[in-house]
Amino acid sequence: MRLQVALAITLVAGSVGLAQAKNKTAERLDDAADVMKEVMDTPDKGIPQDLLNKAQCIVIVPGLKKGAFIVGGKYGKGFVNCRKEGGEGWTAPGAVRVEGGSFGFQIGGAETDVILLVMNERGMKKLLESKFTLGAEGEVAAGPVGRNAEAQTDALMHAEMLSWSRSRGVFAGVSLQGATLREDLDDNTELYGKPYENRDILKGTVPQPEAAAKLNSLLDKYSPKKVS
Repeated sequence: MRLQVALAITLVAGSVGLAQAKNKTAERLDDAADVMKEVMDTPDKGIPQDLLNKAQCIVIVPGLKKGAFIVGGKYGKGFVNCRKEGGEGWTAPGAVRVEGGSFGFQIGGAETDVILLVMNERGMKKLLESKFTLGAEGEVAAGPVGRNAEAQTDALMHAEMLSWSRSRGVFAGVSLQGATLREDLDDNTELYGKPYENRDILKGTVPQPEAAAKLNSLLDKYSPKKVS
């Protein structure tokens, strides 16, 4: 009897722990959606619409922390969504972690929201790897801010990836040179019930989890179709 009680307690505790983990991942998805909405609702100070329309994928990391887990570094969890085949709509989100790297003027902020646009197929292929380093394996540049990017240089417009960060209400382009981006199989398991790799999720064949409805709805609202 005691053994049965102990086993039951263990199972209940495990279920509670899993539910709490799922709640945290779901909350992070909501935070990512809030970051997207707040940035895009201020077009004069946000991501240029023409760049978002041309983007192949988007990475959103809400509340990236400075020095919380890595001495002298940064650490954050977020999500990546890519365009579905044909360019209409967005895939379900794949979980990612960002570690280290240089964040320029944001170095004084305790927490920073980070948005990364992947502009072409070559950059997307980097995302399908389990891990890569921005700048070393994927060309990344600080993104422009405002309604459009027509005044930007050709070099900027042809970057594989463009990045922005927001700290203490200030939103600006920032270089993420040296930052490592890797898939987070633990969070994917919590979201989908299976340890899906991001390469599977971003192909568009994995159904969208309920927790991602808010984020995907906003992505569809702000950029429903890829513009060539």
